[in-house]
Amino acid sequence: MQFSKFGEKFNQYSGITQLMDDLNDGLRTPGAIMLGGGNPAAIPAMLDYFHQASEKMLANGELVAALANYDGPQGKDSFVKALANMFKQHYGWDISEKNISLTNGSQSGFFYLFNLLAGKQPDGSHKKILLPLAPEYIGYGDAGIDEDIFISYHPEIELLEDGLFKYHVDFEQLSVDDSIAAICASRPTNPTGNVLTDAEIQKLDTLARQHNVPLIIDNAYGLPFPNIIFEDVEPFWNENTILCMSLSKLGLPGVRCGVVIANEAITQAMTNMNGIISLAPSSVGPAYANHMIENGDLLKLSTEVIKPFYRQKALRAVELLQQAITDPRFRIHKPEGAIFLWLWFDELPITTMELYQRLKARGVLIVPGEYFFIGQEDDWEHAHQCLRMNYVQEDEMMQKGINIIAEEVAKAYQEAQ
Repeated sequence: MQFSKFGEKFNQYSGITQLMDDLNDGLRTPGAIMLGGGNPAAIPAMLDYFHQASEKMLANGELVAALANYDGPQGKDSFVKALANMFKQHYGWDISEKNISLTNGSQSGFFYLFNLLAGKQPDGSHKKILLPLAPEYIGYGDAGIDEDIFISYHPEIELLEDGLFKYHVDFEQLSVDDSIAAICASRPTNPTGNVLTDAEIQKLDTLARQHNVPLIIDNAYGLPFPNIIFEDVEPFWNENTILCMSLSKLGLPGVRCGVVIANEAITQAMTNMNGIISLAPSSVGPAYANHMIENGDLLKLSTEVIKPFYRQKALRAVELLQQAITDPRFRIHKPEGAIFLWLWFDELPITTMELYQRLKARGVLIVPGEYFFIGQEDDWEHAHQCLRMNYVQEDEMMQKGINIIAEEVAKAYQEAQ
């Protein structure tokens, strides 16, 4: 069978496909230790809340209405308006329903945005998305219809006490020119848990405005919901910012709902693309989120339930890792948010792709670091020394997985002696 260029491009096996395959296979494999994919934790209080909300919405007809009717291509009107009012009231943003569009998950939203802005231009030129630092989210890597739509830079690495480290944007090397269509960064960053500081965000905003390109912030784990962010930073949005959010990490990954907050031109473009590609985004997730806003629960649960749960889990995972791996070459990125830890094994004599295969053979699923260094113009040694670990599993399973990681890393170091 002959596929088109589009077909050839998206028929390839990508890092994000491997990650989701592993997640699915692991869920079906008894005893698999799931330290890889990004499935959120089953937080008991949130599961109870969604159970009760479902009963209320079923009783009053909201749930059946969401299942039985299309929304418009912009997304559910009631949720979009409620969300705009919430941001206006809480943060004073100059925002209305004309600034918000919904997508079938934030992955779809980024596919729309990247291809709306980057790639081959009407004048024949080729533009790219600038990632201020890599590692960045694995799901960006193969999202371009055109090839080579990303460029990224090495971060500055700050070594911290207690076996931790932190990435910073290296503004000295950052270059924005006419080949850049947009600047994009996740905050908190998937995979590292890094949180760009308010000062870094302000500098990126200034750069974007100076070069008349939008600043895209992937806020899937950030403020104000689901608020899996442990640093004292401020939410950020303005007319030149495209803020992308998600319902997944509230505990609703199955409803596939992404939220894009942008200027009216971007919103209209996203709406048009929704209509062409999927008719309309899913209605069920927005119905639940609208219920949460109407009852004053969305921000409250994010702050009082979700954030503390993940903060405690992150600290416990760091403790378990540092007990199991005492080699001084091992460091953990400071956990500042998201649901992952980023592990760095300096001088590791094998790649983390090989380490991934060794761990998978022993029933432990992680994600090798190589996939996250998108848009790099060199083969950086550091990129082969890191891996992403999800820390949402129960302590007993996490302890087993960490012990196996410790054994395989120690074995790799010993083999090189």
